[in-house]
Amino acid sequence: SGLKFVCREVKLKVENTRTFFTNRMKQGDVVRCPIAHGEGNYICDTETLKALEDNNRIVFRYAEGTNPNGAVNDIAGIVNEAGNVIGMMPHPENMIEPLHGNSDCRPLFESLLAA
Repeated sequence: SGLKFVCREVKLKVENTRTFFTNRMKQGDVVRCPIAHGEGNYICDTETLKALEDNNRIVFRYAEGTNPNGAVNDIAGIVNEAGNVIGMMPHPENMIEPLHGNSDCRPLFESLLAA
């Protein structure tokens, strides 16, 4: 972990499938997803973390030791209270077609289309 530019593939665990972004995914699934960032990592205070956990607003976590940047509790993506706005560091748009190397992130966009 650290604040340096990282461009590679990570693994994300699906934590919440009750959002516009993950309704076509299965909770607990692990998908490959690219990252490309330098200073980004998720940080928050203890109170915010508890609220996110208690309200099931964590959508993705870095899985299998792939947290590249020291994000708190391996958080890679969260949603707002309505579940219709997502914030995440990985770039799922870069892994939706076999031409991209794999299509693990395609269900995220299929979920949006189905919502």
